[in-house]
Amino acid sequence: MELYLSGHDHRYAAEQILLTLFPTERPVYPETPPKGNTDRAEITLENGRVTCTLFRGGARFDGAADVLPYKGKVEQDRNEQRAVKLSFYRAALASGIEKPVWGALTGVKPGKLMARYLTNGRTAEDFAADFDVSPERALLCRETTLVALDAKASLAPEDVCLYVGIPFCPTRCAYCSFVSNSVEKSGKLITPYLDALAMEIRQTADAVRAAGQRIIALYIGGGTPTTLTAPQLDALCRWLAVCFDLSALREYTVEAGRPDTITPEKLAVLKKYGVTRVSVNPQTMSDDVLHAIGRHHTAEDVLQAVRMVRQAGDFSVNMDLIAGLPTDTESGFAQTMDIVLGIGPENITVHTLALKNGSRLSEHPEQQPAPEVVGRMLDGATRLLRAAGYAPYYLYRQKYMSGGFENVGWAKRDYVNLYNICMMEELCPVLALGAGGSTKLPDAGGSVVRRSNPKYPKEYIERILQHGI
Repeated sequence: MELYLSGHDHRYAAEQILLTLFPTERPVYPETPPKGNTDRAEITLENGRVTCTLFRGGARFDGAADVLPYKGKVEQDRNEQRAVKLSFYRAALASGIEKPVWGALTGVKPGKLMARYLTNGRTAEDFAADFDVSPERALLCRETTLVALDAKASLAPEDVCLYVGIPFCPTRCAYCSFVSNSVEKSGKLITPYLDALAMEIRQTADAVRAAGQRIIALYIGGGTPTTLTAPQLDALCRWLAVCFDLSALREYTVEAGRPDTITPEKLAVLKKYGVTRVSVNPQTMSDDVLHAIGRHHTAEDVLQAVRMVRQAGDFSVNMDLIAGLPTDTESGFAQTMDIVLGIGPENITVHTLALKNGSRLSEHPEQQPAPEVVGRMLDGATRLLRAAGYAPYYLYRQKYMSGGFENVGWAKRDYVNLYNICMMEELCPVLALGAGGSTKLPDAGGSVVRRSNPKYPKEYIERILQHGI
């Protein structure tokens, strides 16, 4: 869609709301003036008011929003961007689009905004009214934000989280856009990758000691870390235990996301090094849907993997599910929920399918359930989870999500995952090692400095071996 901005240059705000309301559109900024009835949005800031004139299908629709009073440049920009989004949103609603459950709210971390409301004496109702968010989503966000505020209060200034990325999987799932490589194509890179990772571990541990920091949560993710052999996994865990002081560790998570990578030998390694939480992530318990997303295992394999984890040690278990996968149905997703709740994992994360660039599914959006179906999937999952004694503890959103919904982590009492909360709400530094790792260093002003490693294993290996961290 063509975007014309006048009196401001808040492109990012305009693009965010565009992608939220019209996820198949992409922003275009023509150099020539608008003419005719081409699909476009003209967004003008003048005298403290933003107006949006939206042309769709040859018809014109209007929306407007006032810029709230502000003190200082930062607050001015924030309030102008809010008005840009609201004016576009109101014009889009006038054009007949269905009201999104998150209203005019964009961004991946609604909890950070809710935290500002709650700490400034405002309410979830204020939050809902200001952004036209549904009451149900506003209360859900309030629940997860209160958990985050409790987590923040438990942290000391020296506390940090550590993430270690293993970007290899048995095969690449159709929905995946993460930096991951199938062992079929990149297996020869695993050994040199682990050598480079060992160097980064040693150097980072030296820096952590010098800074007087302590590791409180350790998360080995991917990819699928259990793609490694048991000896390789043992070596990785040994490097971490030898190089870092883990005496203050409150939790230790390893993703064993693909059940076809889990063996008793690998679980014995995890138990040996004090891992407390294992993720077994089926995404669905339908064999037909598993086949549609390129998984080479069955729902029965998932059940066997969880039994193996339970028998191996005192691990808590997380299971990830995705609403909106191709060929799935509302009844099929409900059946998946029933099966997973019957297993009784301590954590269940319910994701909404996001059609990311780089995934195979992004080329065939017509294969996915309609957004209204996905919404019913999520609402049904919420009812089942609450009835089973789970409570939401972290929440985030992504671009290109079906229906503009959300991802929510649910936990049984006393089983919230601290790493997930700290990482998503940026409560403390998160040191990320490995290819694609993004270290996050929050500052006192609320901003976050990010330092990213090369995305791909080959480039990561070359950078580390040649220049270190």
